[in-house]
Parts: sequence; C-alpha cells; structure tokens
Amino acid sequence: MSDRLRFEDPRPGSLLERSDRTARRSAAEARFRAYGLGAVLIGILALAMLLTSVLSSGLGAFRQAYLHVPIYLSEAALDKSGTRDVEDLKKVTTIGYGKVIAAALNNAVARAGIVVDGLTDKEIADLISREAPAQFRNMVLADPDLLGQTVEVPILANGRIDGYLKGRVTMETAALDSNVSPRQLQLADAMIQRGLMSLDFNRAFLIAPDASDQRPEAAGLGVAILGSAYMMLIVLVLALPIGVAASIYLEEFAPKNRLTDLIEVNIANLAAVPSIVFGILGLAIFINFAGLPQSAPMVGGLVLTLMTLPTIIIATRASLKAVPPSIREAALGVGASRMQAVFHHVLPLAAPGILTGAILGLAQALGETAPLLLIGMVAFVREFPDAPPEGLFDPASALPVQIYNWTQRADPAFVERASGAILVLLAFLLVMNAAAILLRRRFERRW
Repeated sequence: MSDRLRFEDPRPGSLLERSDRTARRSAAEARFRAYGLGAVLIGILALAMLLTSVLSSGLGAFRQAYLHVPIYLSEAALDKSGTRDVEDLKKVTTIGYGKVIAAALNNAVARAGIVVDGLTDKEIADLISREAPAQFRNMVLADPDLLGQTVEVPILANGRIDGYLKGRVTMETAALDSNVSPRQLQLADAMIQRGLMSLDFNRAFLIAPDASDQRPEAAGLGVAILGSAYMMLIVLVLALPIGVAASIYLEEFAPKNRLTDLIEVNIANLAAVPSIVFGILGLAIFINFAGLPQSAPMVGGLVLTLMTLPTIIIATRASLKAVPPSIREAALGVGASRMQAVFHHVLPLAAPGILTGAILGLAQALGETAPLLLIGMVAFVREFPDAPPEGLFDPASALPVQIYNWTQRADPAFVERASGAILVLLAFLLVMNAAAILLRRRFERRW
C-alpha cells in the first residue's frame, strides 16, 4: 500500500509535467509579448524619427544671421526739414533708410580690409534683408532723438546668407541662384571671421508677425501665437461651463427616456465627426448668417468650441460616473437635496477628471487646422490684433494655420520656419498635457 502512495516519477498527464498544450500556450503567450514589445519599439522608433526630422530642420529657425555694423542715422538723409517732426519723418520711405544702411555696411567692409574679387557695392548691400530698412524706420519714428547718432543694432541678413550660415546654401547652389552669388558667400565668411556677422538667438521668430514671400528671414509667429491664445480663451470661457453643465444635467438630473438616449448618441457621434465639418458649419452660421468677420479669433473660437464640446461632455460624464454611488446615497441619507449632493460632494470628487478632459479638449482644439481654413484664417496678416474684446474681431492667424501657410511657400527658408513653428506648437501641447497629468495626480481621490 505504501508503495502505491509513493510517487517516484510523475504520471503522464499530471500537473507535475509540462504537456504539449501547456507548451503551446506558453509559446503563444511569449509570441504575443514579443509582438507587443515589437509594436512599442516600432512606435518609439517612429516617434524618434519624427522628432529627429522636425528638430533637425526646425531648430535653425531659433537662430538668425545678423550683421553687426554701426549705423550713422544721418539727419541730412532722414530728416531734411530738420524739425524731427514725426509727420515729416514719415515722408522718408524705406528706400532712404536702405541707402543709409547700405552705405554703413560698405564702409564697415572697407574698414575691415575685406576684399573679394569682382564684388560690387550692390552685392554688398544685398546682404541686408529687405525688412531691415523698415525696422530702422519704425525705430526712428518711435524715437526721433536717434537722428544724428550712431547706433549699433543687429541688422537682419537676407535669407540666402542666413541659409549659408546654416548649411542650407552652398557655393555650388549659389552659382545657380539669381538671389545670391559665390562672391557674397565669400564676403560672409570674411565678415564672420572679423565679427561683423554671426548667428544669434532669433527672438523675433516668437514675437514678430508674418512676412512676405521675399522676406522669409523676417517671418515670425507673433500674430499666430496671439490669435491662438485668443481662440483658446474663447473656447475655455464657452466650452468648459457649457460642457460641464450639460454633463451634470444629463448624468445626474435628466430622466432616462428616448430623448436623452438620442441626445447621448448624438453627442458620441459629434465627437467622431471630422473637424472640417465644423468649419463648414461655422462658415454657414457665424459668417454667412451672423455676419461675423472672416479670419477673426471670435469666429475661430466659436467653431472650436462646437468641436470641443463633445469631448468635454464625454470626459465629464465619465468622471461623474466614476464617483461611487455610495457618495450620493450617503449625502441624500443625511438630508441633502439632490443638487447639494451633486455640487457639494460628487462634483468636487469628479473635478480632476473634468479638468483633465477640458485641458485635453483645449489641446485638441489648439492643433486643429481644417475648420480654421474654411473661415478664412489662412489670410496673410501682419498687424497684431488689439486687446480683448475688440481684438477678438480683428484679423489674426493661428499656429497650425501658420504652419500650413509656410509649407505652401516656395522659398526653402519657410520650410525651416514651418518646422520651428511645429516645435513651438508641440511645446504648447506638451505643457497642456503635462498640466492635465499634474492636475489629475494632485486632486485625484482613491477609494
């Protein structure tokens, strides 16, 4: 009897030995884990390639080629009346300022002893951006006392010279380019050696307005950033209270019937509607019917509000559902009204999820392009909108639309500008998503 109870060798089919079925299941599990790990690695690799591409082509937008030459603001050339009256100074066009800057640059090159065979004075003057005379004119109009003085303000170099310093333009391409010559590139090398030219941080890229196709070196994101900020303000003011109020009513107070079921289905469907449909809706209602101006942050904000509302409502309802029913029952049990139970107990506990959904909805709206194109925000805008509320109706652009606009231009320098704008947009989205995560962790309650 004792011999029968003693297990010296495992019997076939017992738990002590690995059967063929167990081996197949283990192999299938190992393959699934390998597939999952491979998918994660492929995703990380694709993201790394995308970021590498954007960074390599976009970081140059944050540096700009500047000429460092003292400029004598001659009163004889810029203020012929001698009165320093602003109205008289306005009569001097950018052509007059361009001649003053060109003369100063030629003198600086001569003093530095730079000699390039065959280089003409006009080629030297062409190193200056066409935007530079306008900048000096605005500076003098803002402070007429600068006349008669020598100022050392960095002068914007043209786009081809800027591209040469960044490796985008070479001697070979310059020989085939009508906008720059190899002699000018040689002059740029000599000026760099003598400290007359350098690549500096391009602060104007973040605060300057857009520029024409002939001045890519002067194009900035100032109007686009301000326009996006105005639209996000409108979305926050409208979408958050409306979305939260609708969610509270549907989840806590609305009767469960066919009408509310129909509303819930339509909200879910609206969340999946392509964004360009909201642009068509905004064009028909806000512009054609209501008569609001095109390319205005108010119209863009209203369109993005309609697009963001379903996202906020779904996120808010999910947060309200996540609050345990015992919280409501306990509040009602001690005599609280339905409204007191919701606003004093349920809503504070659901606040982290509501804030997270709102921030993610704003981040989604910030990156939308298609609806804004349909309401005219693709227009070329150089003037900054005024402060709210008047500025909400002034023409403006937006970050994603500005990126689209720059990618449609022929000059390669705008590709660099577009990639730099993508980095700015990604930075804003990263900050907003990080804020959503921090808010959730800060206020999240566990039970």
